[in-house]
Amino acid sequence: MSSHDIRSAERPTHDQVLVDIADYVCNADVSSELAFETAHYCLMDTLACGFQALDYPACTKLLGPIVPGATLPGGARVPGTSYELEPVMAAFNIGAMIRWLDFNDTWLAAEWGHPSDNLGGILAVADYLSRLNKAEGKAPLTMQDVLTAMIKAHEIQGVLALENSYNRVGLDHVLLVRVATTAVVTRMLGGDREQVINAVSHAWIDGCSLRTYRHAPNTGSRKSWAAGDATSRGVRLAFIAMTGEMGYPSALTAKTWGYYDVMFKGNEFSFTQPYGSYVMENILFKISYPAEFHAQTAVEAAMTLHAEVKDKIDDIERIEIETQEPGVRIIDKTGPLDNPADRDHCLQYMIAVPMIFGHLTAADYEDDIANDSRIDILREKMQVRENENYTKDYFAADKRYIGNAIQVFFRDGSSTEKVAVDYPIGHRQRREEGIPVLIQKFKGSVSGKLRSAQWEKLDAVCADRATLSGMPVDDFMALLVV
Repeated sequence: MSSHDIRSAERPTHDQVLVDIADYVCNADVSSELAFETAHYCLMDTLACGFQALDYPACTKLLGPIVPGATLPGGARVPGTSYELEPVMAAFNIGAMIRWLDFNDTWLAAEWGHPSDNLGGILAVADYLSRLNKAEGKAPLTMQDVLTAMIKAHEIQGVLALENSYNRVGLDHVLLVRVATTAVVTRMLGGDREQVINAVSHAWIDGCSLRTYRHAPNTGSRKSWAAGDATSRGVRLAFIAMTGEMGYPSALTAKTWGYYDVMFKGNEFSFTQPYGSYVMENILFKISYPAEFHAQTAVEAAMTLHAEVKDKIDDIERIEIETQEPGVRIIDKTGPLDNPADRDHCLQYMIAVPMIFGHLTAADYEDDIANDSRIDILREKMQVRENENYTKDYFAADKRYIGNAIQVFFRDGSSTEKVAVDYPIGHRQRREEGIPVLIQKFKGSVSGKLRSAQWEKLDAVCADRATLSGMPVDDFMALLVV
């Protein structure tokens, strides 16, 4: 902790956390071929999630300018729509779309989160700057710039999460989206090292959202737009810093008034590795199921059991479920489920639906499916417990597994085999199996919402990373709007 005398007005040195982030953003060259390859697929996957969200009025009602008519011709565009907005609101729009269905990438460590949430701010600012540059006769940003910014935003958010659990002090992980977006966007706007430090200090000073909207009894749809709010706030803070606005060097360590004392029970952050490209290289994709990630393998197991149990639902006596400690803590949920946001964070619900119906889609969280009485009857028969080996493998840096196991017992004394899945199709160890499914997710999500010729060009661009990387951002965005 800082030993700075709180009575002294002498300006302290910058917190090392701020310096390390700024040095990484400003000076690090990303050379990992795997990171860029994964970022390419991450871009496609994230856009797929956003386009799927356009089918849900609960999401689309939040899109557009903050007040009617407050558009910006020549501004940042919102994929799948005709909106042109100033970049702060565009970032909210894109971020909300990306996150709405809980279907984008995931990072699991001491803290969890969804680093592709940062694409809201990155894509909005990149499009805005590219269009502005062209209007002024300058070179636009390319999609290689976007992929690089994605890798760095993923890394900042993920490394901050490796050893530091914000949820255990009641804080929400979207804080890390705000910090990461602020850092990379300030640099995209031309910010130097000092301006990045200043901007990031503001991101920490903002404090943090409470996690209460993610948990019973208050679970609600704010968890679907909270990341959009965070990435847009990051853009706003970046623009503020670019005016020359001052920063706060001991935003984290200041006694009494700093982040550590106010928000983190007086503890400093812990780090086990420097910033590089580790997070993007190891990111987890939600490819098959729009489900909270601690339940992904449970859904796979339930799908495996569907054929065996679908005609014997009424004969089930109990269902035993083994999961990791975070799965118990976050999504083991009993009692009435009030809304889709409640259901997609309930382990038992996410198991019951595929057992009964043989699928789990975003539509399965809506009332017309949730009202099927068999779901709650099955939920009441489920017994959830922690498997300590799953927990150990979850936190192991060389594994990052997300194991679940399910076994069904019937009234006549018979049972199914225990179906266990250590890691889901979106895990790095299943990339060869997962990428073709990810590509189909992209095609199925986007193709039907664009004109045929527009989609064919977008599909061809995304199929070749060299072509994608060299493409001006504004030209790429033109392929996404309607």
